[in-house]
Amino acid sequence: MKEYILLIDTYDSTGLVYNVSKILFANHLNIEQNAEFVDKDTNKFFMRTVISGDVNCDLLLKELKEALPKESTIKLNQKSKKDIVILATKESHVLGDLLIRYIDGELDANIKAVIANHDYLKDLVEKFDIPFYCISAENMEREAHEDLIIEKIQEYNPELIVLAKYMRILTPKFVKAFPKKVLNIHHSFLPAFIGANPYKQAHHRGVKIIGATAHYVTDDLDEGPIIFQDVVNVDHTYSWQDMRRAGRNVEKVVLSNALQYLLEDRVFVYENKTVIL
Repeated sequence: MKEYILLIDTYDSTGLVYNVSKILFANHLNIEQNAEFVDKDTNKFFMRTVISGDVNCDLLLKELKEALPKESTIKLNQKSKKDIVILATKESHVLGDLLIRYIDGELDANIKAVIANHDYLKDLVEKFDIPFYCISAENMEREAHEDLIIEKIQEYNPELIVLAKYMRILTPKFVKAFPKKVLNIHHSFLPAFIGANPYKQAHHRGVKIIGATAHYVTDDLDEGPIIFQDVVNVDHTYSWQDMRRAGRNVEKVVLSNALQYLLEDRVFVYENKTVIL
């Protein structure tokens, strides 16, 4: 029996859950899972419902639109593996973790390709029988290089694009080409330390927490809606190499968890934040 994920984003009002449930019952659909949240500050209502049965999608959406407030956003997605493309540069830890999860069946996705601006990771990716493309940025203008990246991604028409430590700043043109489709990871709990070796800088400052943030990519660098975060404690006994190792471990976990949320259609975006259901 097929399963679908119903996503509702609207303003809160009396009887919303009852009205939705009544329509699902009338269409002989079973509710497998349900979660909802109301933001009291904005009066926004969010609902994620997993349903099963013989679904007439057009009819169901029509009935829901008629029953819910006019401003409602309603999506109905059939449960299936999403196609993703991964962008990388030289660092292997995040990419390698995703590839292992993928081959072990832990990642409910189809990795269609890995695209990088260096060929360092070619051998790693090809071990997993995944297409690898190196599109070098050497001697190229940023816009021309990005156009080639966009063109290659569009060949696969992915539902999500994952930046696995892709170390190039994306332009507004790229963001516009793939709205709310690009997931990034960065060392968010070291915000004062930018450049090639933030962990070495953090060691010199004696930080006590190292963490990472996974977020949507927007035009504002590293300021997109946050999907998942985590931290680990460190102390004076850690060398900067130890800190980097700890930070990389956190990055792997944070990115994979954020990606899983997206693959399972659990993420609602409003204003510059998210609701995870």
